[in-house]
Amino acid sequence: MLPGVGVFGTGSTAQVLVPLLRGEGFEVHALWGRSEEEASSLAQELGIPFHTSQSDDVLLHPDVDLVCIYISPPLTRQIAVKALGIGKNVICEKAATAVDAFKMVTAAQYYPQLLSIVGNALRFLPAFVAMRQLLAEGYVGELQVCDARVYGPSLLDQSYGWTCEELMGGGGLHTVGSTLVDLLSHLTGARAMRVHGLLRTFVGQNGAIHGIRHVTSDDFCFFQMLMGGSASGRGAGTGSGVCCTVTLNFNMPGAFVHEVMVVGSAGRLIARGTELYGKRNGGKGEELLLGDSGGMGQEVKDVPLPHLRGLGSMVTALKDAFQAQEERRSWARGPVAMASTFEDGLYVQTVVEAVKRSSRSGEWESVEVMTQEPDPNQNLCEALQINKN
Repeated sequence: MLPGVGVFGTGSTAQVLVPLLRGEGFEVHALWGRSEEEASSLAQELGIPFHTSQSDDVLLHPDVDLVCIYISPPLTRQIAVKALGIGKNVICEKAATAVDAFKMVTAAQYYPQLLSIVGNALRFLPAFVAMRQLLAEGYVGELQVCDARVYGPSLLDQSYGWTCEELMGGGGLHTVGSTLVDLLSHLTGARAMRVHGLLRTFVGQNGAIHGIRHVTSDDFCFFQMLMGGSASGRGAGTGSGVCCTVTLNFNMPGAFVHEVMVVGSAGRLIARGTELYGKRNGGKGEELLLGDSGGMGQEVKDVPLPHLRGLGSMVTALKDAFQAQEERRSWARGPVAMASTFEDGLYVQTVVEAVKRSSRSGEWESVEVMTQEPDPNQNLCEALQINKN
């Protein structure tokens, strides 16, 4: 039985998600927006019967059993944790900080019977599903290097908001880089042990953001990861680990490039957009291994085609997870086994924060995932001790 859905958010992802959910048979009963005006406008446009700017009104809605949270990162943890506590299944975007992500992990562990996944749709993109399978089958031999590139227009909103602020989760690293960190770990079966990165903000102000307002989020980012700790046996190989590089540049209006390449001892695989190419060493050239299946319409503004295709595949997997169950809140793990868990989200956020530290220090930084929530008074105690000395 498919659960009723409540959607948090009125941005481009939410606008695309609602028709995808309905296309797979889900009923969307409620919509939350930052303001009554935003919620009312989108609810009327999409034909959603109930809208509100009060989060509890959606969480306590009797027909809502699955909550989809696509809002600004600082609000994600609060709503996700509360939703799980009420007994709702949760799909959400990334948290703003590792501490927030840790609190989400704790809540998910406390309610293991509920669905709690981070909605990184790239994991479900057919090109990456096929790439992961081919890596497991040894298409490239021993995996050595991964290289990911995403170039596109500015990620800033038309007015000053969270996308402009690094501390609120804005910027290319947090918004796009985090999905690539998660994807590369998913593909290789390994996790980053050490990172080195460089972040820059080239556009500090523009026509809509000026005066006393300044952009602090990055629009260019380059970072390297040394991967290890493979759980599947194919990640780190016999050497010093897989080397990964990621380049993000959001200063290219009108252009969009999304490419992920994995190179091994016997060949390489390249995902360009939604298509997968491969080349074995000694072969004549690249071969198209998986084309774009289409069927999802054209690229939507602010939602790149790889994410759009992946989102559609993720919604299909959700339908398969819920459909055969007798209870609306019951689900099967198999169809969504490839989804990113809250534990994965904590790891990814830890990598993101390590890259930021590296950009400030100019040094390689270790990736150490927290195992307990830090004392909120720690910084105050350290400051008092410094003043005392």
